[in-house]
Amino acid sequence: MKANSVQGALLAALACVLVGASFTANSLLGAYPYAGGQALRYGIACLLLLPLTGRGGTAALRSLSRRQWGRLAALAAIGMVGFNLAILAAERTAEPAVPGVFVGCAPIVVAVLIPLTARRRPARPAVIGALLVAAGAFAVQGWGRTDPAGIVWSVGALLGEVGFAVIAVPVLRPLGPRLLSATVCGIAAVESLIIGLVLDGAHVLRVPTGQESAALLWQAVVVTVVGFVCWYMGIQRIGAERATLFSGLIPVSAALTAPLVGTGTYGAAQAAGSLLVGAGVAGGSGVLAKRRRPRDVAREGEPAHRQHSRP
Repeated sequence: MKANSVQGALLAALACVLVGASFTANSLLGAYPYAGGQALRYGIACLLLLPLTGRGGTAALRSLSRRQWGRLAALAAIGMVGFNLAILAAERTAEPAVPGVFVGCAPIVVAVLIPLTARRRPARPAVIGALLVAAGAFAVQGWGRTDPAGIVWSVGALLGEVGFAVIAVPVLRPLGPRLLSATVCGIAAVESLIIGLVLDGAHVLRVPTGQESAALLWQAVVVTVVGFVCWYMGIQRIGAERATLFSGLIPVSAALTAPLVGTGTYGAAQAAGSLLVGAGVAGGSGVLAKRRRPRDVAREGEPAHRQHSRP
């Protein structure tokens, strides 16, 4: 693996570990208005991210088309606000493991979807790695009680996780990781506040307790500011297909951190699942692959019909 690819893999891994730890932080926010909490989280993150874009860093926003602004709004609505609300709705009638298992299948969807939209065959190592990651996520999470509504909302969470990577790809290049993260956080804060006003009215926000403040700051500063920038920097370097494999680390991180606040345990099943996830990530992302010749790498990016048109 080239140094740039190694950096991308490490950045994507760090981002997913931080997101997994945020699930533990969520358990401390059960009594806080959910949409209002998301509005605070994303609003604080936006204010912290804007200075990181540098002087004149927001200039690229003026050149965006209406279609690109629509994509940013969809990214915030589906991959951020929608994902979080789907998890919340799923857990009303299903045990948390159920949406966790569905989200763990995101690498499979991305490993197949992106190559097909680019008119090329899915890479076999990526697909096999994605299957191992999904199996490992299932082993870590287990399977719990659910009903049809829980299944539907869990599928929605899966679509949100996929959308967070796939929808962002066309706007990542013109904006860059920092400005993209700042922009979608600002949009997500507005979307969350609107939803909160509709659902909770005047009670959309309240002064958080000390524990809730710590959890909200962790989500805003560490998970969102650091995690989002690392995630999109990772996608820049290794692509969405390989970066999404690292989402298998989300349930692993959640399982590892849950015992710290007394909301779960880490046993043999979680350890075995973690090993499967690690094997899938290492194999599918190319961490264990030998360095390939430039000609071989170039051929991976060709459409399938062109690869098979040569004698």
